[in-house]
Amino acid sequence: MSRSTSDSAGSAPRRVRVRAPELVGEGGWLNTGGQGYTLADLRGRIVVLDFWTFCCINCLHVLDELRELEEKHSDTVVVIGVHSPKFVHEAEHAAVVDAVERYGVAHPVLDDPELATWKQYAVRAWPTLVVIDPEGYVVAQHAGEGHVHAIERLVTELEAEHAAKGTLRRGDGPYVPPEPEPTTLRFPGKALLLPSGNLLVSDTTRHRLVELAADGETVVRHIGSGTRGFADGTADTATFNEPQGLALLDDGAVVVADTVNHALRRLDPGTGEVTTLAGTGRQWWQGSPTAGPARETDLSSPWDVAVWHGLVWIAMAGVHQLWAYDPGDRTVAAVAGTTNEGLVDGPGAEAWFAQPSGLAVSLDGEHLWLADSETSALRRVDLDGTVHTAVGTGLFDFGHRDGPAGQALLQHPLGVTALPDGSVAVSDTYNHALRRYDPATGEVTTLATDLREPSDAVLVGDDIVVVESARHRLTRLRLPEEAVRVTAVAHRTRRAATEVAPGKLVLDVIFQAPAGQKLDTRYGPSSRLLVSSTPPELLLAGEGAATDLTRTLELNPAVPRGVLHISAMAASCDDTPDTEYPACHVHQQDWGVPIRVTEGATNRLPLILAGMDEGG
Repeated sequence: MSRSTSDSAGSAPRRVRVRAPELVGEGGWLNTGGQGYTLADLRGRIVVLDFWTFCCINCLHVLDELRELEEKHSDTVVVIGVHSPKFVHEAEHAAVVDAVERYGVAHPVLDDPELATWKQYAVRAWPTLVVIDPEGYVVAQHAGEGHVHAIERLVTELEAEHAAKGTLRRGDGPYVPPEPEPTTLRFPGKALLLPSGNLLVSDTTRHRLVELAADGETVVRHIGSGTRGFADGTADTATFNEPQGLALLDDGAVVVADTVNHALRRLDPGTGEVTTLAGTGRQWWQGSPTAGPARETDLSSPWDVAVWHGLVWIAMAGVHQLWAYDPGDRTVAAVAGTTNEGLVDGPGAEAWFAQPSGLAVSLDGEHLWLADSETSALRRVDLDGTVHTAVGTGLFDFGHRDGPAGQALLQHPLGVTALPDGSVAVSDTYNHALRRYDPATGEVTTLATDLREPSDAVLVGDDIVVVESARHRLTRLRLPEEAVRVTAVAHRTRRAATEVAPGKLVLDVIFQAPAGQKLDTRYGPSSRLLVSSTPPELLLAGEGAATDLTRTLELNPAVPRGVLHISAMAASCDDTPDTEYPACHVHQQDWGVPIRVTEGATNRLPLILAGMDEGG
């Protein structure tokens, strides 16, 4: 770890620096016109490495945070995405190519399927940002989202410091945009059957909605200008930002989950007029209100919507919760989930989710089904608000396995569809399959394979129309009387386990307020640490919540491996004594750390939270 210091007033910061490891990835480079790069090629530029994986909502948030930094400092800063997969599907090069286009990544990306560069930089969490100065030294490392304001301040310092030294090189970066493809849809997200019999599709990457005729191919009209933005208006002038979920309101209008705008929009199908129902355009952060007037309350990456008992339920992927919008009094409120990422059942206020991304109401109205993507789980909410898991075991187990629900596996599903017989179809996205769970038998079967990243499905008569997102189309299938059985495949996350010694383990979450800020202790402790484990028997002592960021855990010698779930939060405010109400910031990061108990290994687990400068 390093600290920024100054020799004297007015002098450039002096940092303890570590030479940055080379960039290596077997998948090669994207967005460079086929050119590969070394750190020597980038010497003279400020390099920001973004370690990301495309399943991770926090990583998608960081992509959006980086856009302004890239534009403002385009002649001095080079952002390089280092794609570091969690799921097996994410290690496929073609899937990374798709993801780079799908999410509008406008900088070079190194495809690192074997996590070689991830390991060289000792990264432990998605996302992680690493800043390399113009001379090739690591000067900062930040885990989690919300740190671009601190990085922008550091970039400004580095520009001045290295301009004075003559080591700053300005100019165009190495980004080469890919050629656009002339398809009708581009990475569509969700679909909705309209009363007219037409299909409405969220054309996500093109930032618009497309109405198709009943054949699922003929374009009736476009809603939205097709440019990234947040503006109400007519079908031609309104703008969206990567819209996803769609649902019919009781008055015949359509509610749209406008994901990257952190908003709910309303489409009048008759006039094509688009208005805003909920959200401010700002992302919800810890400490923000969790209930209030809909247009005054921040949301966080709403991914899908469903109308259930008079409320619009929202899969709030960005904060691992379910929220609800009340059309009557025009309010929103969190209704289930703690914001901790994981798989915990029980009363809604105590349940844990992990990027809920698909919603469907059972045909009898008794249950709300949801695809909990990061836990590769199918879950449901009952009328009393209790959360249950039908399929799935946690953040790190996934695969394609049919059979009893307790043994079946999914891989990052994004959609659910209620079927007429009471069963549920699951758009099993990273398995490229449509799966079926039957509550009556508790069995999971496979309805169809050889789909390409299916993200949703909708019933149309006796058929089911699947959104094949990575094939940029809708695919119509006949619901089979019997499901197809597939050979079982099971996986765990590709991340290597951290070896720790048996017995006591010191967990040390290291936090130092960014430059120009100080810990906010005006109302008591400024930090919080929550620890749990999978399996629960892994920890004999140390689980639960407390304010100290250092804690001694006691590992169970009878459990040789497992996962530590760690959530840390700290608050800091601008250090401006002459300002009565300084701006404050909440820094939060969740880690899932696979561990293996090994004699002679380390008895300390250090994790970096937010704002401090850190050498590699």
